[in-house]
Amino acid sequence: MKTKKITKAVFPVAGLGTRFLPATKSIPKEIMTLVDRPLIQYAIDEARAAGIKEFIFVTSRGKSALEDYFDHAPELEAELRRKNKHDLLDVLKDTNMDSGAIAYVRQNRPMGLGHAVWCARRLIGNEPFAVLLPDDVIAAETPCLKQMVEAHAETGGCMVAAMEVAPKKTSSYGVLDIDRDDGTIVSVKGMVEKPAPEDAPSNLAVIGRYILTPKVLTNLNRIKQGAGGEIQLTDAIAQETKKPNSVFGLRFRGQRYDCGSKIGFLQATVAFGLARPEFGQEFAGFLNELTAMQKAAQ
Repeated sequence: MKTKKITKAVFPVAGLGTRFLPATKSIPKEIMTLVDRPLIQYAIDEARAAGIKEFIFVTSRGKSALEDYFDHAPELEAELRRKNKHDLLDVLKDTNMDSGAIAYVRQNRPMGLGHAVWCARRLIGNEPFAVLLPDDVIAAETPCLKQMVEAHAETGGCMVAAMEVAPKKTSSYGVLDIDRDDGTIVSVKGMVEKPAPEDAPSNLAVIGRYILTPKVLTNLNRIKQGAGGEIQLTDAIAQETKKPNSVFGLRFRGQRYDCGSKIGFLQATVAFGLARPEFGQEFAGFLNELTAMQKAAQ
């Protein structure tokens, strides 16, 4: 099957980040650092690894720090050159975006993920595109979106990243109704947004990585407010499941961390910290000592 190459990605970053107040009173949630890189950098690096060339950010008021992050910093770069800190200059290169590679559109009302993606429709045009939610940070040997792009080259249609969750947690996710399960890839015949456990068609949940066709944008034009009073992206994708072999789920290889929650952010900080070769062993020693002290105090 010949599929068009995925070169555009949408990053919905308009949310207020209220779960992380007061920190997000003055900085966007996406700039909060996981070890030494902001959440948005992990998403950008994953997109680049998958071959994305055009980056579309759906923003809102108060996100200027996010835009500044991807700009060049001439004074800082000059100072690092003067001090011969070339290793830090190399680190900064990953944060710079070429002129024209990144675009920003505003979501002027908080109407949900589907509405945020719809806001980028004119920049997407008539071609398949990716959507990455920076809240979902995925540790994987092969980046998650790259896994999806490779699978999509075989299947075409729409594809979502999926993982199995405990049945009691289905009410926190979009959940897949499976038509055919081939192990890594499942063919989808329906999707339900945040179903009660007793109503969930499976325990295979959608997480924040998507490859979508332009038809989803057409569906979003017609869709009405759904769960939570928002325009749900899940509802627009679900309309495509009416056609056989049009929507697929990929059981990606890797560990997903929900950095939109405080506990998920803490778990990711520990996991990514332990994985760093320059200080992971020392950090592990600290955690072991801390655990021993807590046990002794009980």
